[in-house]
Amino acid sequence: MATAVTHTPSKVGAVLYDPKVSVIWEIIQEFFEGRGCPIDPVFFATYELQVAALAAGEIDVAWNSPLAWLDAQRRTGGRCRAIAMRDTDRDRTSYIVTRVSAVTGLAELKGRTIAVGAEDSPQATLIPLGLLRRHGLRPGTDVQVRRFDVLVGKHGDHIGGELEAFESLKRGESDASAMLDLNWETWTRDGTIDPHAFRILAMTDRFDHCVFTAREDWSRTREAAWLEALFSMSYDQPTHRHMMDLEGLKAWLPGRTTGFAALGEAVQEVRFFDVDAGAR
Repeated sequence: MATAVTHTPSKVGAVLYDPKVSVIWEIIQEFFEGRGCPIDPVFFATYELQVAALAAGEIDVAWNSPLAWLDAQRRTGGRCRAIAMRDTDRDRTSYIVTRVSAVTGLAELKGRTIAVGAEDSPQATLIPLGLLRRHGLRPGTDVQVRRFDVLVGKHGDHIGGELEAFESLKRGESDASAMLDLNWETWTRDGTIDPHAFRILAMTDRFDHCVFTAREDWSRTREAAWLEALFSMSYDQPTHRHMMDLEGLKAWLPGRTTGFAALGEAVQEVRFFDVDAGAR
């Protein structure tokens, strides 16, 4: 069934965490235009600004980090829908990594130092520190936290702080570091991590990552046309594949909200949206 032509473009927010973001959205915009479902990408410097714009009705859809999804629900009183995500956004996990010859269990991190990413990184800070709490280790008290606040506001999407955390472990400044499973795979493959020298000490519960978020009052008809266009992208098509490789996926899937429990718990534990960063 052909997509109905929508004359008024839908405004879609995205955060510029990397120069490639504008390239990705130029390709998506051209594709949506060809499907008769025009969009206007709107770029933001931080997720906080993007969520505020979504809550105010200034954009129709936001490409949100998991933390931004929680923030959008908070700011709108739960009046948002999770409408789509990448195949790679589902069932992720974060690792706590140590040297092979170092500690053998989480309990042995007591009195030691863990390096983490930016304060607002779900995968490299919030969820891994939540894992420590569940094992009776209080960050900042039982375990010292060395945090690398690179580009706060980007929610760790740029991985800069996450990589600096591992480099801290590599230099011997920390006893462990936290990272996303996909980054462990990438960095062991490209030589950044020597798997003979470093090991996975523990892993978090599985969680979901980025999600397209729409306001509850966005037209269901427009949403259906928008999703039809999005889901018609195919990794088998070379023009689609370039964008999908840049964005790190092979297929777009329906959105879901079942994978945000670990992050929601971690955010509540530190009252993330209620206190200043220095108190977390």
